[in-house]
Amino acid sequence: MNKHPDVTELGLPCVEALGRDLLQTTPTQRWLAVARPFIGLLVYIGAVSLGWWVLTPLIVFLIFVSVVTVTHDVVHGSLGFHKRYADVVLLLMGAVLMESGHAYRITHHQHHTHFPADNDPEGYPAKIGLLGAVIYGPVFLVRLWIWAFVQRPNQRLWLVVEAFVPVSVILIGITQWPNHPAILIYAGLAIVGSWVYPLLTVYLPHKDYGDNPLTQTHPLRGRLIPALFLELTYHLEHHLYPQVPGHNLAKLAQRLDPHFERLGVQVWHVI
Repeated sequence: MNKHPDVTELGLPCVEALGRDLLQTTPTQRWLAVARPFIGLLVYIGAVSLGWWVLTPLIVFLIFVSVVTVTHDVVHGSLGFHKRYADVVLLLMGAVLMESGHAYRITHHQHHTHFPADNDPEGYPAKIGLLGAVIYGPVFLVRLWIWAFVQRPNQRLWLVVEAFVPVSVILIGITQWPNHPAILIYAGLAIVGSWVYPLLTVYLPHKDYGDNPLTQTHPLRGRLIPALFLELTYHLEHHLYPQVPGHNLAKLAQRLDPHFERLGVQVWHVI
């Protein structure tokens, strides 16, 4: 399990002092988080069947947000899944977007414990500038998978199985193109969509990072953007308290605001 930062050394209260309710996840919240990506797939199928192709990029974007959100929480063990079920959820969530949930778990733990060191492959785009992060998109997930495969031999079976998912979907999409073009179009949207990960999930959150945990990323405050991206905009809060599930990060942010103000933490305001 990844190491949590010692927030008390930074002048922040421990999570128990902020409220143990921040660690709670109800069964409804847990299964709703898992169900969202599959609800999105059903909406995609419905839109395609009605000929509403113009909506498909938006639907796939929302599927992305829902998958990243639940996978993030499963990786940190904050949804309360037993390890056996967590592995299955990672496999299924990754399969929705034709990605490797287990590669993400391996590299994301490394990111939390080593950013911005050179042995943090997930955090690398934060160092290469805006244009570099954009160009890096097509190889980002591939390089994370390779790094995870080399570093964690005991996870290789999961990694190999997950690597076959995009290959299988693409092959099925090609063979079924005349009758079911939606399969290959979905695969294309998912693959191209993943190219923005280095920009949106690494470079922008860690832009102009400093040399201590309070300055290595930034808290965002707003209404539309945080709601649209679920918990993903509460990046500093997540790095400081990774054990708090995404559905409680807005509450955590509200309780941390006075402490951030006292410590002079820069808050970015968005719409």
